[in-house]
Order: sequence, then C-alpha cells, then structure tokens
Amino acid sequence: MIAAVDIGGTKIAVGMVDDRGKVLSRAEAPTEAERGYPSALQKISGLVRTVASDAGRAIRGIGIGSTGMLDPMTGVLADADFLPGWEGKNPEDLSREFGVSAAMENDGDAGALAEAYLGAGKGKRRLVYVTVGTGIGGGVILDGQLYRGVAMSHPEIGHHVLDAAGPECSCGLRGCWEALAAGSAMEKWYQASLREQSGRPLTAQQICELAREGKELAKRAVEREGYYLGLGLANLINLFVPDAIVLGGGMMQSAELYLGQIREVIQKGCRFVPAEKTEIALASLGDDSNLIGAAMVWQHRFGTVGR
Repeated sequence: MIAAVDIGGTKIAVGMVDDRGKVLSRAEAPTEAERGYPSALQKISGLVRTVASDAGRAIRGIGIGSTGMLDPMTGVLADADFLPGWEGKNPEDLSREFGVSAAMENDGDAGALAEAYLGAGKGKRRLVYVTVGTGIGGGVILDGQLYRGVAMSHPEIGHHVLDAAGPECSCGLRGCWEALAAGSAMEKWYQASLREQSGRPLTAQQICELAREGKELAKRAVEREGYYLGLGLANLINLFVPDAIVLGGGMMQSAELYLGQIREVIQKGCRFVPAEKTEIALASLGDDSNLIGAAMVWQHRFGTVGR
C-alpha cells in the first residue's frame, strides 16, 4: 500500500492506493499555504495517519505529486508562486516521520505515469499526457520512462508559443498554448467578445453548455478552443510522434464539442509524420487520477513500474 499525497494550490488530498491503482481510503483538506510549510506538513501527516487507519493497512511508501517547480531527486520545491513561503522546503520530510521511502514529482508527471501504466495509455511506450484546466500541463513518457530535461527538469508543454502577438501569459511571454487554449483563456476571450458585459463572467463549462444550446458566441468560443488545442497537439505530434496523447483535466468534460476540430487541425498540421498512428484518447482514471498518479510516482521510483 502506498500513501499518495496530492498537493495543490488550494487543496491537499491523501489516499491509500494499492498496486493495481485502487484507492481504498481518502481524505482532503485546504492547503492554506499562507499558514506556512510546517503547518501544512503537520496537516499532511495527520491525513496520512487517517487514511492508513481507515484502510487498515500498513504504509509501504509515500508518493507525492505537487504543483509547481521542484527537484524530483531531492524533493525540494523551487517555485513559490502556487505555494508561497514553501520555496526550498521538502515534502519528502514525510519519509522520516513514517520510516518509509518517499518520492515526489510534478503533478503533471504524476498524471502521465498514472495514465501510462494504469489508464488510457496503458501499453504505450511513447506517451504524452496533457491536462487542460485553468492552465495546461502534462508529462512525457518515452520508452516507458518519465522524460526529464536538463537538471532533471519537467517540460512545461503549456508554454510553447503559438502566436507571438497573442494574449499575455502568466510566464511573461505572449501567445503561449496555455494563454490561448486553457479554460481561463476561453473565459477571457468570451468575456472580451461580449458587446455588453453584464453580470459575472461565465466559467468555461458554462460557455460550453451555451454552445450545446446553440448560442452563437459560445459556439465561436468552442471553435476557437478546438483550433488552438489542435494546434498545440499537432506541435507535440510533430516533435515526439508518440503512440498516444492522453487528454485530461476539467476542459475534457466537454471534449465532444472540440475533438472533431482537434483531429482536423492535427491532420492539416502534421504532413511529414504519421500522425494517423498517434491515438488521441481521453484520460480514464476519473476523480482518483491525482492520487493514483502520486502512488505511481513511488512505484516508478522504487517499485517495478517502467523496468
């Protein structure tokens, strides 16, 4: 049994996960990063004890998936944007407290491991996992192994530029994939396109619902979403020519609205590689995917996964 810890900017979830990816118990609490790292570590420790007790099983190891930049070999957090005051801290401190080994990865890489070995990408040696929500992230699996860049860094696939004259991105550049195709990008475009702005801004899911009802501006927003998602995916196919791309995240709840256009853009944009051999699949692990991913981080580091 692996104690899986998913650290997000607003919520921390913990669960006990077996080697088949089944979550036997789970608990969660607000992150409250502003209260400081020691407070959060104490909270996580309490959640781990709770889920272990609920599952009635001993902990073999601890797997952690965390938002933000980090060093996966040391466990040290490098980016404080999402977790202010946590820079230089190490959630693998849990290892000492529970007397077991611990491993941590960026949450996008954790999701990639989950889908590659237990989800829609199972059996695929070359896989790109893309999660589309408020932002765009993901991870890359090559020859069964998690791809790492120089200094063991995590590829930020949401920050390749599609339109240098496009909207400003949180990273400081303009026209990144995230700034054009994330859920927040759809919301901003829709609000800016309204001639008369009234009431509170709509969420991406509300816009998608209006598109299903045939509302013209919402349909245009969905068409734009499909185009830019397809363009970014075409770039990934041209770069990696993977066996599969697995799409997850909140925006994929409305995938049927733009999957057709995504495939059209890929077909047009990938003339020199066999793009038809790259399967486009939806993530299959559901609400437990982050916890399963965190457990797979430990399995990938210390278990038999990928070997």
